[in-house]
Amino acid sequence: MLYVDIPSREEFSRLADVRSDACISIYLETSPLRQKLDASKIQLGNLIKEALDQVAEKGLDKRRLALLEEELYSVLEDEDFWDLHARSLAILATPDSIKTYRLANELPNQLEVSERFYLKPLLRALTFPHSAYILALSENQTRLIEFFADVPPVEVAVPNMPSHKRDAMGDAALNDHHHGAVHHKVRLAQYTRKVDHALRPLFASHDYPLILASTEPLASIYRSTNSLPNLTDETLFSNAEHLGASELVTLVRPLMEKYYQAQLKALKSRFETRAGERRVTQDLSDAARAATFGAIDLLLINIDSSVNGTIDNDGVITFSGNSNEASYGIIDEIAKRAMATGARVLAVRSEDLPAGADLHAILRYPL
Repeated sequence: MLYVDIPSREEFSRLADVRSDACISIYLETSPLRQKLDASKIQLGNLIKEALDQVAEKGLDKRRLALLEEELYSVLEDEDFWDLHARSLAILATPDSIKTYRLANELPNQLEVSERFYLKPLLRALTFPHSAYILALSENQTRLIEFFADVPPVEVAVPNMPSHKRDAMGDAALNDHHHGAVHHKVRLAQYTRKVDHALRPLFASHDYPLILASTEPLASIYRSTNSLPNLTDETLFSNAEHLGASELVTLVRPLMEKYYQAQLKALKSRFETRAGERRVTQDLSDAARAATFGAIDLLLINIDSSVNGTIDNDGVITFSGNSNEASYGIIDEIAKRAMATGARVLAVRSEDLPAGADLHAILRYPL
């Protein structure tokens, strides 16, 4: 099972506001398999040494350098910390503090040294779910299964969730055969309502997709009592009682692809509508000003794009040919400002954007 702890939007905003004489951003390839983590630890040691060399060359005070070294090695040498990992690790350190985040998405090894943190890779983890759930539901069995891209699925223990209809209804379920079909559906609705109630706390803090695997009439009855907004429209119509977790995941993956394609198609349609209202921009300068003054409603940024420069308090960009202490990734800064004013921000691949675009924004009012 992946151990994931990504920052909340509020944490992301606080990280984006950090300024220091040395901000170290390390992104490291890891593995949920403990036996593969030795290579990651060796690589981390190399990145730490490189980071310390860079800040020393820039003249960081020796006492501050010693504090930074202590912070970074506290992660590398913490054996308990390395017991649980996902597919990537983010380490954000200054001489005064350190934050670590274990991420489900695969990120290449990367080191950035500046006066602020490099946060674009975290945006991808923050804005797109990298796991999903299957609710395998029948009258005789209820299971919740979590799955990821390339890690074996796991069955999740959900407090107070009935394991089958009899568990939910008690002795009343035994007498259903003495009553008609209408009464039986009433019992099923009571059962599915209890399943839904048990799932609410689990999904209260995130919106990972939930896919239903069931047969009729139980599938329709569950949907009629469902209160979770992340339940997908697609249903795997199959008797899940006789299917293992891995078999269910194999059957569900095509439905997940449909789910994501539907999301992207809906966004494309929304952009086309807003373009006719002059509420769309791909221009970095326009987007920077709009983000600064709270005019962005939805922002897609190219995770593969890198543009250096600065943005002043009026949203005016000064472009820079390279990254240094004075300049930074302006797309990250636009995203940070947009999020701070309530915009929805998604970090996507270049193929999900118009050709050549670094970003794509829907505005709250016309340009």
